[in-house]
Amino acid sequence: MHQEIRTIQQFYTLMQQTGKARRRLVARILAGGNPGPGDAERLGSSLAALKRIPVRDGRFELSAGGSGKRRAGSRAIHLELDYEIDELEKDLLFLEQGEEALLARMSELHPGFREELDSALAFCAAMSFPLGCLITDRDGTVNNYCGRYLSSIQSIYNAVFLSRFAGAAVRHALILTSAPLSDGGLEDLTVSPPGAFVLAGSKGREYLDERGRRGALAIEADKQRQLERLNRRLTELLRDPGYEIFALIGSGLQFKFGQTTVARQDIYGSIPEAESEGFAGVIRELICDIDPEGLYFRIEDTGKDIEIILTVEGESGLKDFDKGDGILFLDTELGLDLKRGENLVCGDTASDIHMVTAASEKSPDPWTVFVTRDRELQEAVRRTSERVHFVSEPDVLVCCLNQLGRERG
Repeated sequence: MHQEIRTIQQFYTLMQQTGKARRRLVARILAGGNPGPGDAERLGSSLAALKRIPVRDGRFELSAGGSGKRRAGSRAIHLELDYEIDELEKDLLFLEQGEEALLARMSELHPGFREELDSALAFCAAMSFPLGCLITDRDGTVNNYCGRYLSSIQSIYNAVFLSRFAGAAVRHALILTSAPLSDGGLEDLTVSPPGAFVLAGSKGREYLDERGRRGALAIEADKQRQLERLNRRLTELLRDPGYEIFALIGSGLQFKFGQTTVARQDIYGSIPEAESEGFAGVIRELICDIDPEGLYFRIEDTGKDIEIILTVEGESGLKDFDKGDGILFLDTELGLDLKRGENLVCGDTASDIHMVTAASEKSPDPWTVFVTRDRELQEAVRRTSERVHFVSEPDVLVCCLNQLGRERG
């Protein structure tokens, strides 16, 4: 029986189901077994269901309604599903025809792929293995970008490739993201086997280590109360029919440890700009009402997301908590021992440079790979690290790490 996807809720449920099938397949492949036909068939059925979603004006159309039928007056959401469809197609190719067929497909998708891969491998040839730590951002770095965080389920080939490297080439492998760890966060989107990576959310404030232990950086009681107050107000706001759409696009509403994110736009510009700006103004007013003196929160508006971050004490007063702070906390908390041996840091945005800076404090000049074509960002990274290399796509970096893992496995 064909599965029909007509609402955004049904869409997210389908993607969560692909995560369960992918976890089983990754575990089987890494254990040396063959993929089970049932799971592969389920992935194929999920792909077909996505492709049957109605299309209007070149985008897939879903209802914000909770049932399978469109509610009277419910709002339509228009989506591009490039990530979800492309990653399922690549997974099925990987399962059915193997790595070489997948690499050939990537060469078709990314002009210059083979040349970039060879160049990255040449850069890594001077590294002393095993490395101390791999410290990497997720989205845009070792995972292709997706228009919605909740549906950016890790693909099978990605999990297999990264896990090979983590198991063979480094003492500790750490994925650090600004997204939350749980409840729709990094842990839920990851299909790599438990223990392959330290998973760190909320810029490193919270973690799940290789042994399955959870921990978090303590937050002052007064600041935690203010954050909980903010989260309650935001929850109430997004229940309003006039604003509920912002919980369903892009990053949605994410309650992180020490930080909250609310989307005001997605990468496809689904929200009219005037409406997006108006919502941003409502959020700023709400924060000003809670924290009129700016003692508790810092606001970072990317144009897509509004990041509301608890302040911490810095050398020159209050500052927002960054990924460098997270790295230094995790080094102490988990005994990563960054000062011992060479480390590899990977990112794709300016916020990831803080990770390079923090790693440099522990061990001079870490190896650095950034996924970016942005010349200004490249120059900023070069000012932080001398041993640096740039690639244009996450797939290039992931395939490079896979090859390094294979050579040392």
